[in-house]
Amino acid sequence: MQKFTTLTGIAAPMPLVNIDTDMIIPKQFLKTIQRSGLGKNLFDEMRYTQDGAEIPDFVLNQPAYRKAEILVAGDNFGCGSSREHAPWALLDFGIRCVISTSFADIFFNNCFKNGILPIVMPQEVVDVLMADARKGANARITVDLEGQTVTTSDGQVFGFEVDSHRKHCLINGLDDIGLTLEKAASIDAYEAKAATTRPWA
Repeated sequence: MQKFTTLTGIAAPMPLVNIDTDMIIPKQFLKTIQRSGLGKNLFDEMRYTQDGAEIPDFVLNQPAYRKAEILVAGDNFGCGSSREHAPWALLDFGIRCVISTSFADIFFNNCFKNGILPIVMPQEVVDVLMADARKGANARITVDLEGQTVTTSDGQVFGFEVDSHRKHCLINGLDDIGLTLEKAASIDAYEAKAATTRPWA
């Protein structure tokens, strides 16, 4: 999993509330178990017409936000069905951080397991970040995970909370497999001892 330390990037404003996982990646794109290739279908029904043409008004189709790495979103982001394809699609597009007033629990957990940092902020802070994001590509927001701060393009700094274990995993690029491999020596030692003391097992 890619490490997350400090990110300075374009933030796309998406003030809609209750953006569910089917809006993030519609069900017809869930046939794959590959994590790559889903970015082109991120927010598919909002990004494209039925004949596949881009909808110019959608934020990620606008030139200023085509390379956005941060989303500033409305309340209850990631609600709906528990599809891991949702963070896969965000990450494949290039989104590494989502900021909102609240997230659905399963989506929130899946983000951390896939190298995306979901940040919960009070409404008044999200409003400031949303306004900053609306300035376009010249307004870069900085997210510092180690310092647990978000800094606007004009230097306003806001702190955020994050679970210490999840922070450790993101900073070190550790998913569940990576965490297990950290214990490889202990696992090998246990298996060697078990083979000697319980050869029948």
